[in-house]
Amino acid sequence: MQFAIICEDKPNSVELRQSTRPEHVDYLNGLGKTLVFAGPFLDESGNPCGSLVVIEAADQAEAEAIAGRDPYGHAGLFESVTVRPFRLAFNTTTST
Repeated sequence: MQFAIICEDKPNSVELRQSTRPEHVDYLNGLGKTLVFAGPFLDESGNPCGSLVVIEAADQAEAEAIAGRDPYGHAGLFESVTVRPFRLAFNTTTST
């Protein structure tokens, strides 16, 4: 089952995001095939202001546990985190 982890950054936290990014990237890489895709939300200036991470997990509890281990969260970057069941219905893009 797939889950979308939707994270909104706290205001004025670009510096915190950048300083914590290496640990976050290591964490995502360590998820292996559990990770479906991930990337940042951008504000009107093109700066990251949140994250979308889609994962495979057995259930809601497992998905929430994966979200809870993200180094960004441990660093206090997020204002909110929502974990929702997700179903990929269409995929017509390639990564850039």
